[in-house]
Amino acid sequence: MKRDNLIAIKIASTTLWDIAIIGGGATGVGAALEGASRGYKVLLIEQSDFGKATSSRSTKLAHGGVRYLQQGNISLVLEALKERGIMRNNAPHLVHELPFIVPVYDWWEGPFYGIGLKIYDMLAGKAGFGPSKFLSKEETIESIPTVEIEGLKGGIIYHDGQFNDARLLINLVQTANEQGATMLNYVKAVAFTKENDRITSIEAQDIDTGKNFNIKAKVIINATGVFTDSVRKMDDNQTQDIITGSQGVHLVLNKSFLPGDSGIMVPHTQDGRVLFAVPWQGRTLIGTTDTFVNNYTLEPIPFESEITFLLEHAAKYLTKDPQKSDIKSAFAGLRPLVTKSNNNDTASISRDHSISISKSGLISISGGKWTTYRRMGEDAIEQAILLRNLPKSESVSGTLQIHGYHKNSHNYGALSHYGSDANKIEELLNEKHEYSELLHPEHTIRKGEIVWAVRNEMAKNIEDFLARRTQLLILDAKASIESAPIVAKIMDKELRRGRRWRKNQIQQYIKLANNYIPD
Repeated sequence: MKRDNLIAIKIASTTLWDIAIIGGGATGVGAALEGASRGYKVLLIEQSDFGKATSSRSTKLAHGGVRYLQQGNISLVLEALKERGIMRNNAPHLVHELPFIVPVYDWWEGPFYGIGLKIYDMLAGKAGFGPSKFLSKEETIESIPTVEIEGLKGGIIYHDGQFNDARLLINLVQTANEQGATMLNYVKAVAFTKENDRITSIEAQDIDTGKNFNIKAKVIINATGVFTDSVRKMDDNQTQDIITGSQGVHLVLNKSFLPGDSGIMVPHTQDGRVLFAVPWQGRTLIGTTDTFVNNYTLEPIPFESEITFLLEHAAKYLTKDPQKSDIKSAFAGLRPLVTKSNNNDTASISRDHSISISKSGLISISGGKWTTYRRMGEDAIEQAILLRNLPKSESVSGTLQIHGYHKNSHNYGALSHYGSDANKIEELLNEKHEYSELLHPEHTIRKGEIVWAVRNEMAKNIEDFLARRTQLLILDAKASIESAPIVAKIMDKELRRGRRWRKNQIQQYIKLANNYIPD
């Protein structure tokens, strides 16, 4: 799946699409896959890289949402638990079960949280990942050797899902492409064209060349996350905002802070959020915050107060207090929350998704969460079918295997996240000695994976590869900076961009990556 700019844009500008989608995060890509797998002509454009601002910056959990259960939002929990099961069935190479332990320090916490998690089990039904149960103090320490033992009375173990968000997203892009969709990153919607007060086309700009072109479509879906309102205002500059932005920050520490195979879940922090500490790709991932923001950017940066909050709360539940110097990477993501109120307490706003249709026919889908991406895509396409009376076609996405599908991908070791592509990558690594060399001595990424990402995963620059195709940036920001010159050199051989491009790429990447290293 290598994008040829000229050919792709020619196809995009000369075809009448059934459905054109703006936004290449989980929701937009899910809608593209839904539409294409039903047989519709689908085009998706993304102004940056797939998953840039939100969908590659999650807590990496495929979960029903214990906090939503606390809020009494049973319907959302039921939907998310069902979709969690579908995710695991359709992409077993990227979605797996992960045990979580709720440490108990007060007498009331055991029965209170225990009953809640039993309800969680019952709601999951046959799609459950395993039953919850009480653990003694000794069993809790055995599962989490680094848990704070002062005052510890025991724990409750329950089971949820973990996944690789950036890898799943690119696999969804590949699957949509295989189903017939045209998927374009680095193409921005800049205006709409209307006939008789109805949107008929998108004026789009190729970021690479700066050239504009026209995309004609029967129906247009706005799936741009926190940027939903800016696209809605392109349609009607008088429309009222429907999105409240929330920033969630995560810290990545060495595995020594959480050496076992279980995560920690703290049901209630001082700001009302759930706190997670989870093992992830040989590291410990701690998150998250829920901070109101009204300035949306493709590259959100953690606030100092958020980093302090996470360090202080993690210290309450770990024997070794993490310090700022222990942070390998700190990253932020933006959540698009749908609200009709002026309430800035984003922890209390529902994660349900919402669909609105403007007078000119623009469908906007917003809100939701990663785990429910497929259902959101299905709902958006159903609205498109009704709005423009498209030929009826039933959904098949509930059982559609995602690109890379492999039930035993763990046998591929460091290449396991590629699933069924791992064999082809191994062949590529053997083509040249250089390809089999490690990109960085402290990590398992091979130089040949850069070539693979350019040729097959639409990676167009250093950041695409280091931040999302491999996620080295959020595993170890310093190591990713050290790797940047090698990535630029190998990408340049594939893309033929030249010395100036390499120099600019390295400079831009170093500036970006330094934001992931707290001062």
